[in-house]
Amino acid sequence: MSSFKDFVNEHKPFLGLLIFGNIENLVLSAQGVIEGANPILVACLSILVVIIWQFIGVFGTKSAMKYSRHIEFIGGFAIFVLGIQSMLPLINHLL
Repeated sequence: MSSFKDFVNEHKPFLGLLIFGNIENLVLSAQGVIEGANPILVACLSILVVIIWQFIGVFGTKSAMKYSRHIEFIGGFAIFVLGIQSMLPLINHLL
């Protein structure tokens, strides 16, 4: 049980990035629907990126821990920008 607590405490700085990453996926999928992207192509590319990201996560986590605050800020800012970018065409369409 203590090893699970150690695992959680070690990865706690990335919890916000995990939550924001899921929100980013929702924003990007909404943009894909609006732009009429091919869902099969998007699904295949998404699976490929997840596999690559898994390898990066497995081998790069130790070195990225010291930059967790920077990574979380950049990720949150990217989600904010993507959210604004996805809403602008809709706002223009409504006006």
